[in-house]
Order: sequence, then structure tokens, then C-alpha cells
Amino acid sequence: MSEQTLYIVATPIGNLDDITPRALEVLAKVDVIAAEDTRHSQKLLSHFNIRTPLVPVHDHNERQQAEGIVQRLAEGKSVALISDAGTPLISDPGYHLVREVRQAGFRVSPLPGPCAVVTALCAAGLPTDRFVFEGFLPAKAQARIQTLQFLSKEPRTVVFYESPHRILATLEAMVEVLGSERQLVMAREITKTFETFLQGTLPEVLDLVRNDPNQQKGEIVLMLQGAPAAAGDDLDAAAEQTMRTLMDVLPISQAAATAAKLTGLNRKVLYQWALSQQSIDGSA
Repeated sequence: MSEQTLYIVATPIGNLDDITPRALEVLAKVDVIAAEDTRHSQKLLSHFNIRTPLVPVHDHNERQQAEGIVQRLAEGKSVALISDAGTPLISDPGYHLVREVRQAGFRVSPLPGPCAVVTALCAAGLPTDRFVFEGFLPAKAQARIQTLQFLSKEPRTVVFYESPHRILATLEAMVEVLGSERQLVMAREITKTFETFLQGTLPEVLDLVRNDPNQQKGEIVLMLQGAPAAAGDDLDAAAEQTMRTLMDVLPISQAAATAAKLTGLNRKVLYQWALSQQSIDGSA
């Protein structure tokens, strides 16, 4: 472990056994830990018998605290940054601090570990080769609608965080803007006792959540199937390459079905594109 270093330390999102030995070593040995909520983080540190001092670094004081942390580094000390759970800076404070530390010429060293986005996505059964993380949707209804409209044609899997008290409003807005065909996976309380994954069309997931108050509690990740290409649209370069590779070894119906699973695009659109390419190639 190095002096004059800011360590970015991922902490468990639920199950405390998910913390890494390296994270525990760094948290125990640094001079101070910058925490989003010191009272919350103290419980984690007490569980592992870590007595390192804590200082608060959150949305309301991050710019001011950055100066003090840079000063600590200048004095030869080391600092760890943690959030309430998961990887710092991912929909959590820390960007301004990291920027200031780097601009001051000190080292920033990240420790990999739990992150709700990746943990949820790898178990969702949606395309993961390309995805977009949007964080939390706006709290106000009109801004939420506008953001969903902006994302409505996004072809990649779209990942959101959502709070329990807004989950119904968000799902209702998704149905209103995106319709009834798009698939959604909702992950709740990942790694905890009541971990659940709900999957279905947007209306189906909305009904499940509306009819079960337990699904309106806890930490929530929403993973939305990307928009299918409209009939007649050109494929993007990656999808086209996938189709051409598969068409070399499979009939076009199988190639389209396989490519649909790999890219998240509509099978019929891929099939029609393949037919059009056969027609072009045949007339060349």
C-alpha cells in the first residue's frame, strides 16, 4: 500500500462476505476513510473490527472536503473513499474529489469489487455486450417522461437505478412511453436475503410490482431491452458483421434467430435484412 494515494474502495451491496481481502487491508491501513454516510459506514467497519477514522464526503460537501483530502495527501497520508454500498462514483459522490486529487498530482488507485449495475446485468438474460447505464431517472414526472422519450430508440440494453417510493411511477411511465412489447428485468435486493428478479414485458412487470407491496421495497435495478430496429432500417456495423458471420455457416432463419439473441434486435428485422442482402448479392 502506498502513501499519498487515494484508494477507491468498493464495498458490499448487501452480503458482507462479498468484501475483498484487499479492501479490508486498505481500509484498515489508510490514515482516514472518506465515507458518504459515516454512521452507515461505521457499521461496516465495526463488523470487520476496523478502527480507521472517518470523514464525511457527500453531495453537499464534496467540493469543500476535497481540499482537505488533498492536503492530507500532501502531508504524506493515504485516504480511502467508500460509498454507502457498491463502487464509489457510480451514482454516488466522488467525481469532484477524484478530479481534484488527480489535478493535484496524487495517485488514485481503484480496488475492484461489488457494483449493482454489473451484478444485476450479468443475471438478467438481456444482451450484455453493449449497454447504457442511466443512473436514476428524474424525480419529476415530466422530466422522467422526457428522458424515457429520449431513450426510446436506444438499441442497447438500458440500465437504471430506482428508489422504492418511485418504482410504480417509473414503471407506469415506461409503459406510457415505450409501449407493451419491450422486455424488462427488475432486480431487487441483490445479494440480500430477499433477492428477486422479475422478468416480462413492461406491463407484466408493472402488474407484478403493483400487486405485491414487497416488490416496492429495497434497492432496485431496472434493465430495459434495447429498442428493436424498425423494419427496413440499416443495421449498425456490429449487428451487420454478426449477421454476415452467421450467414456464412447457417441458414438465414437460424442466423437471424441467433443474431437476435446476441444483439437484442428483432429477429424479423434481421431476417428481412438478410433477405435483402441475398437479393443484392444475387443481382450483383
